Amino acid sequence: MKVLYAASEARPFVASGGLADVAGSLPQSLVRKGVDCRVVIPLYSIISDELRANIKFVMEFEIYVAWRSRSCVVYESVYNGVTYYFIENDYYFARDTLYEEFDNAERFAFFCRAVLEMLPRIDFKPDVINANDWQAALIPVYQNIYYSKNEWYSHIKTIITIHNIAFQGIYGFDIFSDILGLPDWAVDLIEFNNNINFLKGSMQAADTIITVSPTYAKEIAGQHVDNTGYDFGQGLTPFLNQEMWKLSGIINGVDMDAINPSKDKHLYAKYRATTFQRGKKINKLKLQERLGLNVSADVPMISMVTRIDAMQKGCQLVLDVMNSGLLDSHDFQFVLLGSAADGDGEGKYMEEAFRQLESRYKGRVVAYIGFVPELAQKIYAASDIYLMPSKYEPCGLSQIIALKYGAIPVVRETGGLADTITDSLDGLGNGFTFRGYNADDFHNAIERALQGYQDRKGWNLLTQRAMERDFSWDSGPADEYIKLYEGLIGETTAE
Repeated sequence: MKVLYAASEARPFVASGGLADVAGSLPQSLVRKGVDCRVVIPLYSIISDELRANIKFVMEFEIYVAWRSRSCVVYESVYNGVTYYFIENDYYFARDTLYEEFDNAERFAFFCRAVLEMLPRIDFKPDVINANDWQAALIPVYQNIYYSKNEWYSHIKTIITIHNIAFQGIYGFDIFSDILGLPDWAVDLIEFNNNINFLKGSMQAADTIITVSPTYAKEIAGQHVDNTGYDFGQGLTPFLNQEMWKLSGIINGVDMDAINPSKDKHLYAKYRATTFQRGKKINKLKLQERLGLNVSADVPMISMVTRIDAMQKGCQLVLDVMNSGLLDSHDFQFVLLGSAADGDGEGKYMEEAFRQLESRYKGRVVAYIGFVPELAQKIYAASDIYLMPSKYEPCGLSQIIALKYGAIPVVRETGGLADTITDSLDGLGNGFTFRGYNADDFHNAIERALQGYQDRKGWNLLTQRAMERDFSWDSGPADEYIKLYEGLIGETTAE
């Protein structure tokens, strides 16, 4: 079976978020399981010279973006057994940013046409093209409208994977013919709420829709009851509800070698599930010294590594709980690492609120505004409890990192958090959960976690159980992708 995984970013070459983690790790697992899976991304100028050294020229040809003739240069590299193709055009991708550009519609229309035009030229005929998010969403659209009637392309099935439905690629109708080059009869395919919507067009044109957790699939299709009133489908819920027959949710796997406290070079002391007590003690004491916290191995450390965002990440809930007497009634330390997005006025306000919290509880609270990767790893390793009270979370990675590093998550039951964290009340779970998006329910969940921490024997069992849980692609998610691919093309692939 042959699969082309099309994305706008992939580790280790270029990354801005979770999509890059998936595009960099899922194909490796698929290849290990016998699938000829290859990846295609743009060749951005910001890709490092070190990585470019192993990228080789393949060919150059011209393609059209509507009426414009554009040069398309294809490069190739092999990394960890996976073949990567790179689409180069300096006009579109020699930029200082990935997405913050005025002409994104044209840039990624070019990318999607280039991917399809590249295939016969490099003599790679995939059974399935798995496109990801709005940047690659025009691939199923173009395949459906222009290429499927060509014998060479006719057998190719297409999938769109939605990593976060909040980002849809919405533009005015002026781009329909001038940029996208679509025929008039295709308006209904890609129009939504009087706009051009890349993601909606892809969902309608693709053979299958995947999102990154089973619960998130139900949420965006309106099949999951939630008390927040939040529009999980971001306007697309009615359409997705009609398309439920081709919507699946597969929880993201992770690279368990990369998320591994026994190999993490950033830690003060490395440790495993069987040696975590000594390892976490050393990491906690060293981190307390570095951050100016009171130095004590016995005090529980609660942490959060996050984008400071009032809605999605639940940062306002954290402030509400911390300011409502929790810090006065319990002896614990709280460490926050994160920052608000540029232009997010509410997020910037919360940055200052966390600073004020630190000033009131010197030695017990640290609000480190910014993001330092090595510090993030040290915080995971030093922490006992990790907070993730998200209003919505398509899949989530932080809770899985926290588990692997022995920091027990306190999460709201939404999206991938509901699919990866189960409450320890029954003695079998791996965290503490709450359902209602409110400070009272969140407060009670933290209270239960702090009480659990006092039972050292039980807490050690919980921590070891959490660290031993396998969330790798090889443990199941990659097999679910293979099963879905096989169902589309009607074959069984022997490993």
